[in-house]
Amino acid sequence: MSADGGTAAQATGGRGRLLGLLLAMAMFVLVVDTSLMNVSISAVVRDLDTTVSGVQSAIALEALVSAAFILIGGKVGDLVGRKRAYILGLLGYAVGATAMTMAQGLTAVVVFWAVIGGLGASLLLPAMQSLIHGNFEGAARRKVYALVGAAAAIAAAVGPLLGGFITTYLSWRVGFALEVVVIIVVLSGARLVRDVPYTGPRGVDVVGAALSVAGMGGLVLAILVWQEGGDRVGLVMAIGVAGIVGLTFWLRRRARRAEPALLDPALFSSAHFRVGVSQQMLQQIALGGTMIVLPIFLQMVLEYNAMQAGLAIAPLSLSMFALALLAGRRSGRRRPSTVVALGFGLIVLGIAVLLPLVPRAGSGWVLVAPLIVAGAGLGLLVSQLNDYTLSPVPEERVSEAAGVNSAAGSFGLSFGLAFAGAIMLATLAGTFTSQTEASTVLPPAEKQQIAQVLQDDAELMSNTKLTELLAGQPEAIRQEVVRINTESRPFALQIGLLVPLLAAALGLANSLRMRRLTDPEPSGAAETTLG
Repeated sequence: MSADGGTAAQATGGRGRLLGLLLAMAMFVLVVDTSLMNVSISAVVRDLDTTVSGVQSAIALEALVSAAFILIGGKVGDLVGRKRAYILGLLGYAVGATAMTMAQGLTAVVVFWAVIGGLGASLLLPAMQSLIHGNFEGAARRKVYALVGAAAAIAAAVGPLLGGFITTYLSWRVGFALEVVVIIVVLSGARLVRDVPYTGPRGVDVVGAALSVAGMGGLVLAILVWQEGGDRVGLVMAIGVAGIVGLTFWLRRRARRAEPALLDPALFSSAHFRVGVSQQMLQQIALGGTMIVLPIFLQMVLEYNAMQAGLAIAPLSLSMFALALLAGRRSGRRRPSTVVALGFGLIVLGIAVLLPLVPRAGSGWVLVAPLIVAGAGLGLLVSQLNDYTLSPVPEERVSEAAGVNSAAGSFGLSFGLAFAGAIMLATLAGTFTSQTEASTVLPPAEKQQIAQVLQDDAELMSNTKLTELLAGQPEAIRQEVVRINTESRPFALQIGLLVPLLAAALGLANSLRMRRLTDPEPSGAAETTLG
């Protein structure tokens, strides 16, 4: 029985449809939040008087905090109630979005949007997946997972377009104010959500929680430190690896002693769960890498404003939405492994076609066809992976499983954002330096100074701004520096796009493991519908 008097799986008819819509709206806010930040980077940089790398670090940090604390968030949901964790997570996001409407500097963005918003996500994601698992069964559950996945795709589609329009013609702050309105609407319908009681051990595993934060947080933090040119990258990375290894041994030790643990390592004895979680992570690495590199390229290289950048990215987002919705409606007609293999294959094809087009792209229209293909692949994955991973999990372990599944996705997203962006900016800096030193036009005495300026401000300088900066220099020097700028940026984008390409290729190879497994049987016996 649920905490409010009914069987958790009785979400049928009108209540079922409305509950599914509310959960979809909650997911919408999570995804549109990051999409809005990505497409508004240049406006945020200008208004807050900061740097692209600083805003990019805040974007990656938000996903990092979510990933680092998500296992803890799932356990908090067990202890305080999944519905309560769901509401607290929404409130955390509301705090972050509200702060963005008033922020005057990068510090406020980092503290309220990245940290508090990230903690909100760490509560919301596992709680929401647990509530779907407990409020619906059978076909209804698959439909709601598809609906929530489609909502994520809609947010990915609407985020760049709506964010671009609002940023260009009003202010990016208005977009975050609208997020607050959506959260208020979702919270107003919280009474429809039946809590899913937790029946497992209620002890607190402090050591396991600390190791999970050190492990997942350390790995992505190492990328951020490297991106910002900081020292001790190897030490931070080693802490992350040690945290993950230590967590593994600690959980096994707790399980042998039958002591309460952050999560049950027996979850990973399921081949379906292992492969589903790994595919979730690879999908999010591909998505995060693509969605950080492309907006930077469009705004800083093609000199698009936020609206134009949103329109240019729309083919990826809209095709992702369309295929997620279509595949969700036809759920069960094809083996999940077949759909997942096709999804990763389309991502590989789309990005592979995109790579040689980048140096020739004088307009976003050149990118439309490969973006549609890659977006279709992402949509297919969105429609399948959550249900594939969580359906066979028993009710008493669903919160832990949802936490791991969400952690894999959040970690993958933060890793994709951080690593693809860092690779792109590092390539820019290195290429600027090498081409400046090799130039026969630039005076030898000025080469080092020019290379240093380009390294420091590479991510901010379009050719127009660079020409303005060099207004006092001879024409030959101006043309040479602009040439270096022009030739370096497309190559850096190509290198950045190798991150999502490699992730998708690994996902395609991993889908062969899925094909060798029988399709998972859902844990619920009833086949209810949404009406």
